Amino acid sequence: MKIVHLVPSMESGGVEQVVLELGRGFSAQGVENIVISGGGRMVEQLEKEGSRHILMPIGKKSLSTFFRVGALRALLQAIRPDILHLHSRVPAWAGYLAWKKLPPEDRPGLITSVHGFYSVNWYSAIMCRGERIIAVSNCIRDYILRHYPSTPEEHIRIIPNAISPELHHSGYSPSREWLTGWYMTYPELRDKFTLCLPGRITRLKGQLDMIPIVRDLLAQGIPAHAVIVGEAKKGKEEYKNEILRKIEQAGLAHAFTWTGHRKDLREILSACSVTLSLTQSPEAFGKSTLEALALGKPVAGYAHGGVKEQLDIFLPEGNIPVGDTAAITALLARWHAQPPPVPRQIPSPYKMSDMIQAHLNVYREISPSP
Repeated sequence: MKIVHLVPSMESGGVEQVVLELGRGFSAQGVENIVISGGGRMVEQLEKEGSRHILMPIGKKSLSTFFRVGALRALLQAIRPDILHLHSRVPAWAGYLAWKKLPPEDRPGLITSVHGFYSVNWYSAIMCRGERIIAVSNCIRDYILRHYPSTPEEHIRIIPNAISPELHHSGYSPSREWLTGWYMTYPELRDKFTLCLPGRITRLKGQLDMIPIVRDLLAQGIPAHAVIVGEAKKGKEEYKNEILRKIEQAGLAHAFTWTGHRKDLREILSACSVTLSLTQSPEAFGKSTLEALALGKPVAGYAHGGVKEQLDIFLPEGNIPVGDTAAITALLARWHAQPPPVPRQIPSPYKMSDMIQAHLNVYREISPSP
């Protein structure tokens, strides 16, 4: 079987990580895996793990992307994949138009993955055009059926993002060398109650809510310290500057550490006391929270979206009403005194092998190639 994925870039982010993981899993099973994107820092790893990458800038919201539909059609004709898997809206439009221009007998099976709560309009509706539509959580399935009611319910398949039990398990701890380097770089984190908030620096991720949480914990004598892991997109640094100003005004600059983009999130999650999810709008899935839970670390988060689904199963106490920083502060104070029990194993369907096999099963529904 030969799979082609379309994604804007392979720079960073949850969608790109899933594409990377699918490539690794498919290649290990002898499936030919090809990713077409605008490139990025993850390409080297993608290729090292057995996939092929083709550079084509198909992620920009501009007419230039649609001028490439003909070239993309020719590329698909040359590759002759069994499956065309569309992962994001701009590449999905380019890919769908190229797919439609192919003779019907040459068209690969068409799969779309809905990775998020997109704005509801004709532009986002492209993600429901697949012959099969993969939703990454139950709440995404509900979103599709509520906002795009013409989508055949029987075409939707729920496949959660997943983690590898070999990499993320409760017995894991970072190496002594890593810990030495971590505390040399961030000595302010020693002996602190560290609160990890992973994700891009955007208003959606709720970094501003860390300010009252840290302030009120410190007022109780708890040595709380925020660890913000992520970066702001180029040209969108104003929100980070707003956060920095408000942290300074609150007199909390000493209690916040900014790491920027890191490739060692597993180690960071393991080293921190608690992982938080403070998204202001529901998150489609929440990969980092699942990874933290798999590592045996407690997670507290606003009770909506995919994170709520995870916490309902693994740590219901961690569900907090959206925006209730007082409630999350009270919970963290209790956890500082007595860490909560966290399940020692992550069950199906959250294992990486489950996710890989579920995708292959969906592909074979519409393309029975071996």
